[in-house]
Amino acid sequence: MNPKLTLRDQKKEATAYALSVAAFELALVHGMDGFIVDDIVRQAGVSRRTFANYFSCKEEAVAEYFMTRATSDDENDLLAHLAPDATPLDALYSLLKLQFTSEFLHRLRQFASLANQYPSLEPYILSVFRRLQMAAQEVLERFTHGRYSDGYTHLLAGAVYGAFVPILDGRLNVLLPGESQEDRPGSVSFDQYLTSMFAYLRNGF
Repeated sequence: MNPKLTLRDQKKEATAYALSVAAFELALVHGMDGFIVDDIVRQAGVSRRTFANYFSCKEEAVAEYFMTRATSDDENDLLAHLAPDATPLDALYSLLKLQFTSEFLHRLRQFASLANQYPSLEPYILSVFRRLQMAAQEVLERFTHGRYSDGYTHLLAGAVYGAFVPILDGRLNVLLPGESQEDRPGSVSFDQYLTSMFAYLRNGF
């Protein structure tokens, strides 16, 4: 929760988060067709009217779980601790390590799996990926201070975050932290994939 928000805004943020957690947990257990808004508000301990103040549908509530986690209050600290000779790629690599924790990666893969099963979620997962990419662009713009063109930061963030989509939807055989080679034969670790991806970006294909 952002400590700079007023107490009222903090309460609103907490309510939205509680609803999004309830919606996502219900989706994992029952699938999108197995619960309704009444189930979400019951689990979150609020009224249906309160839900309507925040979300237009249950799909939006599920996606909000990831929207609120797409940015971090630690981003400013990240920029402050980068080496003086750090490049935009260095900044982006550090941001990825900050954003994509083990828990967040596993949750995103679960979300991608749900979206593959339920087309009503597809526009929302695209919005989540877009929000992650925009957060990266904002960090890069603060880091570069106009030393690079806007097109460069857009292309860089787009290339990196686009490379994450096939990991999360299962098209690439990449082990997330905590997974075993026995579960996914022939796979590479997430750290190996990340290192390889940034090597291509630094040195060319």
